[in-house]
Amino acid sequence: MMDYTPEIVQVVPHEDYTVTVYFCDGKIVTYDAKPKLDQGVFQTLKAMAFFINNCKIMNDTLAWDLTGNNDPSECIDIDPDYLYALDYAEEPVAV
Repeated sequence: MMDYTPEIVQVVPHEDYTVTVYFCDGKIVTYDAKPKLDQGVFQTLKAMAFFINNCKIMNDTLAWDLTGNNDPSECIDIDPDYLYALDYAEEPVAV
């Protein structure tokens, strides 16, 4: 585990079940949720509208709000140290 993980400042979900994660130090990573979609609570994310619309920052990390009430105990969240350890990604460019 790292001593310090920079703050996540933005998350942008995409229709291929990936999320671009932006950190305050300028690092950008891509989280790929596809390998988890058949596992337990992650099955909820298979519905594309849910994946896109409920993706946000909760508990200081990438998360999906399960209830729509912004309850930090009712979300799927990804360890921020895990996210920061991902390889740098190119910033997506709109076409």
